[in-house]
Amino acid sequence: MTLNGRGAGVVFNWLHGTCKAHRYCISGDTQSSEIYGTKGMKTVVTGGAGFIGSNLVELLLDEGHAVLILDDLSTGKKENVSTFLEGRDCSLKQGSVTDLRLLKEIFQDVECVFHQAAIPSVQRSVENPRATHEVNVNGTLNVLLAARDCGVEQVIYASSSSVYGDTPTLPKHEEMLPTPKSPYAVSKLTGEYYCRVFAEVYGLQAVSLRYFNVYGPRQDPYSEYAAVIPRFITRILAHHPPVIYGDGTQTRDFTFVKDVARANLLAAERNAEGVCNIACGVRISINELAASIMELIGVELEVRYDEPRPGDIKDSLADIARAREALGFQPEFALTEGLAETIRWFQRPG
Repeated sequence: MTLNGRGAGVVFNWLHGTCKAHRYCISGDTQSSEIYGTKGMKTVVTGGAGFIGSNLVELLLDEGHAVLILDDLSTGKKENVSTFLEGRDCSLKQGSVTDLRLLKEIFQDVECVFHQAAIPSVQRSVENPRATHEVNVNGTLNVLLAARDCGVEQVIYASSSSVYGDTPTLPKHEEMLPTPKSPYAVSKLTGEYYCRVFAEVYGLQAVSLRYFNVYGPRQDPYSEYAAVIPRFITRILAHHPPVIYGDGTQTRDFTFVKDVARANLLAAERNAEGVCNIACGVRISINELAASIMELIGVELEVRYDEPRPGDIKDSLADIARAREALGFQPEFALTEGLAETIRWFQRPG
């Protein structure tokens, strides 16, 4: 499967990161061309009204593909996708991945499912592990069951760098033994294992993309569990000091959301399987991050420090060699570029 022409592709070997010729070619499939047309394909994006999901939906539509968004709107927002629903091949279905019957209804005739839906917060998972398990584990199993039963060709699963835990080895590479430190990390790792088993046992193509600290437009800064970059930007724009949990020497490998969306598209084009890190391969301390954002905005404020949060890791840095080889992925946005675009989005009127 490829996104344009639906020809032969490349499969990513789960364990060794090698590529091989795909086992089938369906470029002459008349029935499929009647269903999907000559250019695009029919896709579902779970969690498509959320931060990452809505950016992925936008890219898929720009590339000429039909998208059905599934979102329960608990953290996703209709306004993130409202403009996509007008005059484009896009629809929104409100519902949850915990509803297996609903998934089987909407996965009919779908070629690729981009599974982004999750309860994303480490802190929230520490406070309520059962809710995280219900959505992130049971919901992912439901997605895979429905995909298998409906004949979906490929599932692209949003995993997380949190599965690596706090091991001192840097950079993190896919052959490392996972050591999750939070219920959220456990839930994401469990989803990866389910993807692997469904690929091996049922022949469902599935790839797990381990995102590293994604940021960018449409990220919610106001949630109690908001990520660091939108919190910093909104506070600094309001001339309030940024708040750092811990001493600020902890480091992160931040990844711009448009690079993440493109990695998903590449995974579909290459018929990827297995696990790939999706990141920039560069780390920065939280202290340096706060200083960079203040410099870009043009203000100088005194940073406030608070107690470290349980489940947070000390350092994070990705080895992205496998993504380069298997997906042809190379990040296009340096941190300063991504931050500047994100700041402009938060400065927009209204």
